[in-house]
Amino acid sequence: MKRAIVLAVILFMGCVNVVWAFDFSADVVSTAGGRTFNSKIYVSNDKTRMEAAGATTISRMDKKVVWVIMPQQNMYMEQPVDLERASATTEKMPGEIERTPLGADTVDGKAVEKYRIRYTSNGAEAVMLQWIDPKTKIPLKTASEDGKWIMEYKNLIIGPQPEDLFNVPAGYKKFAMPDMKEMMRAAQAGSK
Repeated sequence: MKRAIVLAVILFMGCVNVVWAFDFSADVVSTAGGRTFNSKIYVSNDKTRMEAAGATTISRMDKKVVWVIMPQQNMYMEQPVDLERASATTEKMPGEIERTPLGADTVDGKAVEKYRIRYTSNGAEAVMLQWIDPKTKIPLKTASEDGKWIMEYKNLIIGPQPEDLFNVPAGYKKFAMPDMKEMMRAAQAGSK
């Protein structure tokens, strides 16, 4: 289950810096390492919520924050978001070097345009494929070129989303990860 949460958070973080032109919800089916993970995404302009097994992640670009909600513990963690990295879905993705159209295709019964994208991430070059809905510019499917990982939106529903989906539930307590530098200083001070 921890792997599912980690994968969902990683995939969600790829969506965090996106400002969407349409409000929508969708089921998200992600495959990596021979395993399939299911989650749900809700989007309202600059707000995104990803629900996965054991954790929910909410991105609020308007507040420059990401919350990881832990329902079983009635707790949440908070992380800052850099608004300068935000991009619209109609623009290139961060680190994009080249986008090559591969023609028309179909994803989840919808006509899409398929692209091969060369990009850099953490100083390394990589290639992925995207299947983009030409009407909404939403990538309905994204995959590594070798097929080792795939993320697909299914049952896409365009329309307004309830505002309460994008807030920390009442009564939840903020959980702060210990500062690693402070822990190291305390450990060094304790050993003297």
